[in-house]
Amino acid sequence: MYRKLTFFLETWKNSDHRKPLVLQGARQVGKTYSILEFGRTHYENVAYFNFETNPKLGVTFDEDISPGYLIPILSHIAGQTIVKEKTLIVFDEVQLCERALTSLKYFCEDAPDYHIIVAGSLLGVAVNRTKFSFPVGKVDMKTLHPMDMEEFLLALGEDELVTRIKSCFVNNTPMPSALHDVAMQFYRQYLIVGGMPECVAQFAKTKDYILVRYTQDTILASYLNDMSKYNNLNEIKKTRLAYDNITVQLSKKNTRFQYKMIKKGGRASEFENAIEWLSLSGIVSQVYKVEQIRKPLENYRDIDTFKIYVSDLGLLCAKKDLLANDILYMSEELNDFKGGMVENYVNVQLTINGYNTYYWESQRSAEIDFVIQREGKLIPIEVKSADNTRAKSLNVYMDTYKPAYAIKLSAKNFGFEDNKKTVPLYAAFCI
Repeated sequence: MYRKLTFFLETWKNSDHRKPLVLQGARQVGKTYSILEFGRTHYENVAYFNFETNPKLGVTFDEDISPGYLIPILSHIAGQTIVKEKTLIVFDEVQLCERALTSLKYFCEDAPDYHIIVAGSLLGVAVNRTKFSFPVGKVDMKTLHPMDMEEFLLALGEDELVTRIKSCFVNNTPMPSALHDVAMQFYRQYLIVGGMPECVAQFAKTKDYILVRYTQDTILASYLNDMSKYNNLNEIKKTRLAYDNITVQLSKKNTRFQYKMIKKGGRASEFENAIEWLSLSGIVSQVYKVEQIRKPLENYRDIDTFKIYVSDLGLLCAKKDLLANDILYMSEELNDFKGGMVENYVNVQLTINGYNTYYWESQRSAEIDFVIQREGKLIPIEVKSADNTRAKSLNVYMDTYKPAYAIKLSAKNFGFEDNKKTVPLYAAFCI
C-alpha cells in the first residue's frame, strides 16, 4: 500500500545534509513495513536489527559505539556486507537499547556515508527519560501516523476519485452528486476501519468489518500491554484510567478534557503524567485552547485547558464497541458521540498533514473547533457531523479577527461563499 512517507524517505536518501533518521510513531502504524519496503526498492540490500526479538544484540553496543567498531560486527550478525550508501541499516525497537540510539551521534559525525534509519514504538516515552542520552542535532526526525483518508482511498484502488477530490478542493467546484455520495460512504467506512495499515489491508481484501474489529481489538490489547511494560509502576493504573476515559469524554457536548471525570475528585497533579505518557507514545494528542489569535499560536495557548483525541478512528470505534452499521448509516443513537468522533477525525487528518492544532472560545461560549496556521495565515475551521452548517460561532470569530477566509467541514459539497470555504468531510486530507 502506498504511504506518503515514501516521498519523505526518498528526499532524505538523496539529501546532501542527510543524518541518521529517527522514525517515531505509535505501535502498528507501519513503521517497520514502510522502512523495509523502502530499503528493498531503493538500496542494494538491507541490514535489519531488532532489539526486541534479539535482546543479546544490545551487548554489542555496551562495548563500543564507534562506527569503525560496529560496522564489521553488524555485518557479521546480518550475514551480509554493509556498504556505504548501498546498504540501508535499520535498528528496530531501538528504545530498548539506549547505547544504539547514542551511537547515531557518531555515525553522523564520523561516518555520514552510512544510511541508517531507527524506529521505535515508544521512542517518545523512552527519550523523555533522564537516563537517555539522545543525539540532539545529530539526527533527522519524522513521525509516522496511521493512514489518512487519501491513503485509505488509494488502498481501495480509488485513485481517480482522489484526483477528483483534490481538483474540487483547489477550485471550490462541487463534486458530481453521485460521486459526492460515494465519497461520503468511503468516509464512513474510514471511520470504522481507521488507518492502521493491517486493518486497511484486511478491509481492502475482504470488506469484512468483523475481521477488522478483531485486529483492532488486538492492537488495543498491545497498547494496554505497553502501558504496563514501559511505564512507571505507580502510573500504570492511572494511565489506563485516563485512556479509558478519553473516549467517554468525546461523547460529551463539551469535549474539553476534565480530570474530575476520570474519577471523582481527580486532579491534574494526579493524572498529568499519565496524559503525558499517552501523548509521548503517540496514542493520543492534546489540542490546547488559544487565548488570543496571534502568531505564534503556541505562545498564547492555555496549558490548563485542552481536548484530547485518539490517534486512530478505527481504534476509537473499536474501543467504544460501535457497530459498523451504526456508523455507516449514522444512527440517531450515536447523536451524542457524532460531534466528538468527527472532531477526532478532522484532528487526525490535520495532524498527519503536519499542523499544530488549537481551538478557540469566546467569553460568551462561541467556539471554533480548530485554528491552524496555513500558508502563513491563521485559519479557523468549523466542523459539523452532518450537512447542517449554520455556524454562529464562526461568524463571531470572523467578525472579531477578520481571517483571510474560514473553512467549514461538513457533509455538504464543495463551495466558497461569504469568505467561507466549504469542504466535505472526506476531503479533510486536502487541507
